Amino acid sequence: MGLTSTSFLVLLAVLTALAMLATLLLWARLPGPGWLRWTARLAMIALCQLTAVATVGAWVNNSYGLYASWNDLLGTGATDTVDASMPGPPARRAQFTPGASGTLSTYFRGTHSRLSGEVLVWTPPGYDDPAQRTTRYPVVMLLHGIPGAPESWLEHGGMPDAYRRFVDDGTAGPAILVMPTIDPGGIDTDCVDTPLRKNATWLAEDVTELVADHFRTLPAPGGWGLMGISTGGYCAARLPLQYPRTFTAGVALDPDPLSGDPDVIPDAALRARTSPLALVKDTRADVSLFLATSRQDRDSPVGAIEEFARAAAGTPVRLKTLVVPEGGHNFQTWTGMYPSALPWLSDRLTPAAGTDQPTAGSDSVLSLPVPYALAGR
Repeated sequence: MGLTSTSFLVLLAVLTALAMLATLLLWARLPGPGWLRWTARLAMIALCQLTAVATVGAWVNNSYGLYASWNDLLGTGATDTVDASMPGPPARRAQFTPGASGTLSTYFRGTHSRLSGEVLVWTPPGYDDPAQRTTRYPVVMLLHGIPGAPESWLEHGGMPDAYRRFVDDGTAGPAILVMPTIDPGGIDTDCVDTPLRKNATWLAEDVTELVADHFRTLPAPGGWGLMGISTGGYCAARLPLQYPRTFTAGVALDPDPLSGDPDVIPDAALRARTSPLALVKDTRADVSLFLATSRQDRDSPVGAIEEFARAAAGTPVRLKTLVVPEGGHNFQTWTGMYPSALPWLSDRLTPAAGTDQPTAGSDSVLSLPVPYALAGR
């Protein structure tokens, strides 16, 4: 019987009720000398407390996802699995607290990936206006680099103020900004699902589920896009190709080489199936991608983007590229790309609309992502 199963919780509740009933019925009927009767009564009280505490503990564990299995609870079994050290509440019970720059912050554990991490969310001006209570908004997911964290967008990337300026001048539409951890537990996989860590699932299924559960979002894929920097840019280029039913567009600013990093994914076969370059060669994804770099950035060579463009030719992918003449692999360069990248991305997302107005996409707020088969199938 599984630790988190409903049947186990029901069994504990029944045992608690039976222990209390037995204590009430037998309290005055116990035979034997006084010391034996009192010992038995203390044992019955202890049994009532034990079963009650176990019932409450199981309920709390199920509600907040503290332990996923008996091995997780007891510290036995394999220690290199993702279940071993990823606590946190599930998406439906995640609590958001006010943070810097008007953001909301939470930490939760994904149902699908079993990974946990921080997510920052910013809602556009007017989101809480009673007159807009039926309005649903597109989502722009911002993916940080490695090393980095969601706060990098606030501390160095000028968000969310930078995006708000584009909204204020009419070059971008209002959107919900989502800044998730892209390497839960500090393990980078280039946003790829590996045998031990499902980082792609974390972003494409768990984070999207969290946001759709707690905020008024537009349907996928038309209402969902990505923008990333460096490693996050690599992720923004590959996730729409793997999850076109979740993300309609991605912006990659100075992405890592799009053929994959052998230091991150040592398995050459896995890298060959999951890199953006591999995915685009065999894609049926009807998505839009914006790839940008600097001629001076040796970490994001122009040749890698040109190779990707050649591979994307003849596919349904709509590709735009930008090569600026100078700039390093840093936020000064990336923020200088915002005026080209953010309006482009906004134009490819379904604009905010009331629920009584037709919107593009599926009939639900968020369709569960079903990735296309990877290249090399």
